[in-house]
Amino acid sequence: MKTTQKGFTLIELMIVVAIIGILAAIAIPAYTDYIKRAQVSEAVQLLGGLKTPSEEWYSSKNVFPKPASVNAKTRGKYVTSLTQQADTVGVYLATVTKITGAVVFSYNNVTQTWTCKVDSSANDIYKYVPTNCK
Repeated sequence: MKTTQKGFTLIELMIVVAIIGILAAIAIPAYTDYIKRAQVSEAVQLLGGLKTPSEEWYSSKNVFPKPASVNAKTRGKYVTSLTQQADTVGVYLATVTKITGAVVFSYNNVTQTWTCKVDSSANDIYKYVPTNCK
């Protein structure tokens, strides 16, 4: 009598489960980092929207506006707050949910340029910020 196999052996199933486990161990941390990078990018994008209105406000009134004064979007899906550090200084901070630290945009009156950087105490957020903001 000739018998034919009608399924997978236990060892074949165990190999497939092991391969799926190895792939998941690699993919889940990479996906988590990808999500955090997207969240920080939203903060940079919201801060970027403040550049032109803030410069126009500053050129006419000689003081930097609060983000709400120029009808800027101050909250996003992942950004909890977009605030101004002081009234007369062009420094804006964006805080991201579940990530320690803030992205900072600051205006230099001498060179009339914006600088993007990370809050000095923010070790967690630094690795997720785009390269042009480090």
